[in-house]
Amino acid sequence: MELVLLTALGVGGATVIGAVIGFIFKRFSHTFSDIVLSFAAGVMLAAAVLGLIIPSVEFGGKWGLLITVGGIFVGAVCLSLADRLVPHLHKLVGVDNEEHSNKSAGKVLLFVMAIAIHNLPEGIAAGVGFGSGNTADALMLAGGIALQNIPEGMVIIGPMLAVGVKPRKTFLLASLTGVIEVLGTLLGYFAVSIASAVLPFALAFAGGTMLYVISDEMIPETHAHGHQRGATYALLVGFCIMLVTDVLLG
Repeated sequence: MELVLLTALGVGGATVIGAVIGFIFKRFSHTFSDIVLSFAAGVMLAAAVLGLIIPSVEFGGKWGLLITVGGIFVGAVCLSLADRLVPHLHKLVGVDNEEHSNKSAGKVLLFVMAIAIHNLPEGIAAGVGFGSGNTADALMLAGGIALQNIPEGMVIIGPMLAVGVKPRKTFLLASLTGVIEVLGTLLGYFAVSIASAVLPFALAFAGGTMLYVISDEMIPETHAHGHQRGATYALLVGFCIMLVTDVLLG
């Protein structure tokens, strides 16, 4: 339990680290943010497949494949419904601060809420990973999510400061998006601990939410500014690093 709690704090704390970096630099070039976010997408893709989807098939027994496929689509559909309530991140993340200055603070805060909503299933995915009993895979999965949270925390800061949100409140709101991920991690862990029978579906559901975020949010954002080639290779590097790590730890 101690390891799960520390992991939850690490996953949520990564957002805070990103927020601190955001305060220091205020703005980042599209090239830098696209490469970093693509690398994180590759890490998350490997973590979702190796740490969630494959274990789901293995734990599902006779119906493992069917349960996994169903869980992936249910997870994706749930996030798709959530996206109807909040703006897509790739429509807001990476926009220049000058453009944000002409928008209302309400829309920027809606952007922050979108980040927070997407952090919940990512946190649940990290917690569910520990339910498989494979600590190495669970830590790899959590590490991938944490890595993705750093640039996410970075991009929250500039828009809020640009529309006049006070620095202290800006940091607090950014930190709260990380707290939601901590709660999600604990929720996912306790859910599968109490009802281990739902583990295969829960793993697949979490994997589906991660695949949805990667395809619907992260990849479109990293390919929207003319740096597609570098973003693609960064994704491959992130994926392969996690693949090698999984094999060496396995």
